[in-house]
Amino acid sequence: MKRGILTCFLLALCACSTLSAQTVGPQPDPGVTPIRLIQRPDVRVTRVKVEAGATRSIHTHDDVRFHLFIPITGKLLLTVGNQKPVEVAPGQAIYMEKNTPHGFKNVGTTKAAVMEVFMNADAPAASDQHMIELVRAIGAAN
Repeated sequence: MKRGILTCFLLALCACSTLSAQTVGPQPDPGVTPIRLIQRPDVRVTRVKVEAGATRSIHTHDDVRFHLFIPITGKLLLTVGNQKPVEVAPGQAIYMEKNTPHGFKNVGTTKAAVMEVFMNADAPAASDQHMIELVRAIGAAN
């Protein structure tokens, strides 16, 4: 039931896209493929495909207020700042502030996928309430 709520939310979010097609972003690391689903002034949503054994190197996002990192499938280790890597479960939502160093690795034997939801730095303040509601909904679904 809870996973169904999260799935419905993510599908609805994707349906709100103003793009007519998905766009594949640059591949920063071998085996890691970001696919932009939504690009709006207030929010962007990217699905990241991660091949078995592939690593997304440590990086930051300086163009956002914050973002949500939500594993969808697979077995991933997430490193945030100088903390030890932790395994993150599908459907778990991790909140990160602007410029938070992070990276992840697919430690499983099959492909993994992650959904990243970014609140853009120049988004209107009213959008913050929508993101707070999103974080609560995802947390309630877990």
